[in-house]
Amino acid sequence: MKIVAVVQARMGSTRLPNKVMKPVGGTAMIELLLARLARAQHLDEIVLATSTDPRNLPLVEHIQALGYRCVRGSEDDVMSRYLLAGHETAADVLVRITGDCPLVDPELVDQAVSRFIQADVDYLSNVKPATYPDGLDIEVFRFSALQRAAQETDSAFDHEHVTPYLRESGHFSQASVEHKEDLSGLRWTVDEPADFSVIERVFAYFSPDRHFTWQQVLELQRTQPQLFADNHQLKRNEGAVMGTGQKLWKRAKQVIPGGNMLLSKRAEMFLPEQWPAYFSKAKGCQVWDLDGNEYTDMFIMGIGTNTLGYGDPEVDDAVRRTIDSGNMSTFNCPEEVYLAEKLIEIHPWADMVRFARSGGEANAIAIRIARAASGRDKVAICGYHGWHDWYLSANLGDDKNLAGHLLPGLEPKGVPANLRGTVFPFNYNNFAELQALVDNHDIGVIKMEVSRNSGPEDNFLHKVRQLATERGIVLIFDECTSGFRQTFGGLHKLYGVEPDMAMFGKALGNGYAITATIGRREVMEAAQSTFISSTFWTERIGPTAALKTLEVMQRVKSWESITQTGLDITTKWQALAQKHGLSISTSGLPALTGFAFNSPDHLAYKTLITQEMLAKGYLAGTSVYVCTQHTPAVVEGYFGALDPIFALIKECEEGRSVQELLKGPVCHGGFKRLN
Repeated sequence: MKIVAVVQARMGSTRLPNKVMKPVGGTAMIELLLARLARAQHLDEIVLATSTDPRNLPLVEHIQALGYRCVRGSEDDVMSRYLLAGHETAADVLVRITGDCPLVDPELVDQAVSRFIQADVDYLSNVKPATYPDGLDIEVFRFSALQRAAQETDSAFDHEHVTPYLRESGHFSQASVEHKEDLSGLRWTVDEPADFSVIERVFAYFSPDRHFTWQQVLELQRTQPQLFADNHQLKRNEGAVMGTGQKLWKRAKQVIPGGNMLLSKRAEMFLPEQWPAYFSKAKGCQVWDLDGNEYTDMFIMGIGTNTLGYGDPEVDDAVRRTIDSGNMSTFNCPEEVYLAEKLIEIHPWADMVRFARSGGEANAIAIRIARAASGRDKVAICGYHGWHDWYLSANLGDDKNLAGHLLPGLEPKGVPANLRGTVFPFNYNNFAELQALVDNHDIGVIKMEVSRNSGPEDNFLHKVRQLATERGIVLIFDECTSGFRQTFGGLHKLYGVEPDMAMFGKALGNGYAITATIGRREVMEAAQSTFISSTFWTERIGPTAALKTLEVMQRVKSWESITQTGLDITTKWQALAQKHGLSISTSGLPALTGFAFNSPDHLAYKTLITQEMLAKGYLAGTSVYVCTQHTPAVVEGYFGALDPIFALIKECEEGRSVQELLKGPVCHGGFKRLN
């Protein structure tokens, strides 16, 4: 009987790239593992099984130089690598060892092989049940059993994790090796940076001895637990149930403050510990995660950036042509002139335009120009206007000032204290509040969203316009979110109120970065009296995408279809709530529609919806940012999937515990520091 240990390893680990080649005391971790494993007496050969990914070439060269055989196969179908190893070595029995377990103990391997032979079974392990520390995992199985398993299961999970079918199908005889004491809570494996730190300390403690026993490590942990403290919070076999995106999100939070660049896309805002987090492809209203799972996006569609759907072919083709012609040069791109003229054509009250690439930039540009034009520093605001100092200064000294405008709990740390008293929030539809601000402060600029959760009442916008005109105040409408969703252009066109300046973003480029600040000549000319300039505001892709997006929007009348679809979705939510006896409130522009449960458990219910809909192939929560690809059939399928979840929520309202239904924490409802 030929017994071959197969060590699976690769360089492309999601949570800790290149981990197997990371040096521990000057020696690659995989080399330490192989040296320890080589002392097992019952192994006839040791083989490294990796993938054909070019990133693994340094690993292969290193291991071959040590004298070990290497086999290379599929990146994802790890079972196929074991089959290849078995064929090449003419093995009768395979011993599975993973490359992230450098503390593998040869004596334990010999014990497992001996017990396997004695029991005369198809499969044996010390992981079912798990009683040894995580990182001492050993599985022994007949090569013929693995061949049979490969024929009987086409499950991607089974093929990725090699042995689940052997353990769980009930088709194979099996036995186990168990320790008298349950030590499964100890973590000696290497999946994340914290794990690697622990392993470094262990080898440093025993250095220069590399062949200490697992019992010695156990004694070390009991006498010096501080050496093992870094990774105690990590879960055993977490990687087997986590998707690639979830693993990458954990890795991201180690190297990017908060994990990413946009608060609204953090996994904790949707489904903590379960959200796929990253996409590999997006088209229409479909999104694919890093594992190839396909979802219908009935949620926030790139945070409202894609009213024509993901990857509109006309917009993308225009961008490709621009890339072929060159995106940047010493000269300016002509498209910015054409786009400026188009936006002025759509908004005849405006005369001039400045471009940027993000909404926060456009808001900062508008404020700078407006302050320069008015000659006054103080600003009255209503709504959300980005992250820059001028805006967050409203929270200096009173963390409740922006609670109704921004996310609760957001502190203005890093904003200069001397900006306090320059920005004054007022509430939408409360003209008296704005009037008081203007009367009591030397307000030079009023900046507001035209509408967010509700429309104007009692001629609110007209009163604001009249007040601004009478007091010589520059009126700015922030249409970064609302633009091109209910009219072809700014939402202010719907209400017949013209500002002095307006900004557009999000939908303007259908997923490509472009924002615009438009305004009256007498205001915009003030930009020449201050300094507003940035290199990448001159690139060509953004204006090109915007020009083609506007062309397609105008032809298909996208604002009409997404408004009607949004109204239909809102009506269906109300009907679904009524059907199940639930109380909800709806709000938002028709194309940016949302609802909330009138319940103390509203965040838990939102989390439950996201959890259950994800399992059904939908990205969903309590809002939908509508695009033209949300056809009646798509909407119908969405509500078919949502209906039984509303029934579950009704059960919770009647006494069932929603926490028992959740598989992880409740989503965040505001700004929280992420560790």
